[in-house]
Amino acid sequence: MADPSHAASTRPDADVPRREGYAERLAQMIRIPTVSAEYAVRGAAPFEEFVALLAELYPRVHDSLELERITDLGLLYRWRGRSDASPVVLMAHYDVVPADEADGWARRPFDGVVADGWVHGRGALDDKGPLLVILEAVEDLLATGFTPARDVHLSFGGNEETFGDAARAIALTLRERGIVPWLVVDEGGAVVDSPLPFVKGRAAMIGVGEKGVATFRIEAQGDGGHASAPRGTTAIGRIAAAVDRLGPATFPPRVTTAIARMLETFAGRATGASRLLLRILAVARPLTARVFARLGGEPAALVRTTIAATLLDGGSAANVLPARASATLNVRILPGETVAGTLARIRRRIRDPKVSVEVLEGSDPSPESPVDGPAFAAVAAAARVAYPDALPAPYLMMQASDARHFHRFSPAVYRFAPLEMSAAQRASIHGVDERVEVASLERGRDFHVALITNLTEHS
Repeated sequence: MADPSHAASTRPDADVPRREGYAERLAQMIRIPTVSAEYAVRGAAPFEEFVALLAELYPRVHDSLELERITDLGLLYRWRGRSDASPVVLMAHYDVVPADEADGWARRPFDGVVADGWVHGRGALDDKGPLLVILEAVEDLLATGFTPARDVHLSFGGNEETFGDAARAIALTLRERGIVPWLVVDEGGAVVDSPLPFVKGRAAMIGVGEKGVATFRIEAQGDGGHASAPRGTTAIGRIAAAVDRLGPATFPPRVTTAIARMLETFAGRATGASRLLLRILAVARPLTARVFARLGGEPAALVRTTIAATLLDGGSAANVLPARASATLNVRILPGETVAGTLARIRRRIRDPKVSVEVLEGSDPSPESPVDGPAFAAVAAAARVAYPDALPAPYLMMQASDARHFHRFSPAVYRFAPLEMSAAQRASIHGVDERVEVASLERGRDFHVALITNLTEHS
């Protein structure tokens, strides 16, 4: 692999006005409410408006790259390289989750406000900010006349948040054409400070795999009637009891290879007692699983399948006993487990024959991509160029991404959004007050410049 510092020689620093326009271009993207969950109501208009905006903001990309529409919401750009070596696929999605300003947003979520060095609004981090920095890098490199060593594909989906088929169709299209990417990079990890409670410093967290995701519905039937004379356990009571049984201990904690590798990486930078602790945790997996589980939050989610009731339904009036009640469960499945096995465990845990459990949708966990090959090294090297003080480290992504569709046939799939994200910012994803720092957008662009310019024709 070429020297990462080579990126500096191809960086078009003279194009200052473009760099100063990052914030406004992202703000324009945010102002288009591409809410995939509302597609059936709003229709295709916001999504088509967004596609048209991309052509307006990135004229060189649209003049020089081949654009193919795959399904109504999939965009696949091809930047031809100097060789026929296996390509690189850079992924992002341009749809967002709903946002209601009544939930307490400091600034209205679709106003795209730029203030005090930050861009505010739904999609700033997930995932229009990461999409923007890809296009900024390609647009700037095209301005220099640069041609990559191998083909670079840009894969943008418009229904990732609703588990739609745009990215799946793009992956299937490439596979049917016999194209096996050398490297795939999608959203996921970010540059964070103190990634674990006992780990100091900044880290560029690169997801080497992701948990599976499934939606279950549990439903109970009961005797309806007047609420003044309830008899026995009601349908709502059964659902409440079932949800209560599905606590954190439903699934035992377990340390995957990715988490052990992460701890080894952190140990290499640590000193004194911290280094000893991390080395012990890296090899003593049963102990580590128990420690992380007790920490709760993100550490616990790294070592166990999580389950959360997200929707409840039942009843029609305050004085009527419902004959039916249900709850929807969101489950994130640890590698080594399956949707089918998770279903069986939930049924055993509930232990109520009058409560049914069904799978509404599900996807098994992805396999873990290697951390000792040239593809991971390329991502880590680019991260060091953009964020010299951040230690590149592998980890397991807890959310689902479009990248999972490539894991079935591509050997090197990684999840890294090259932006700085504090704990508060990570909490704002799918929450309120989502925002990204403008300076981080420039560093994200630098990551992709470094990655693309240091690709080689040989792996």
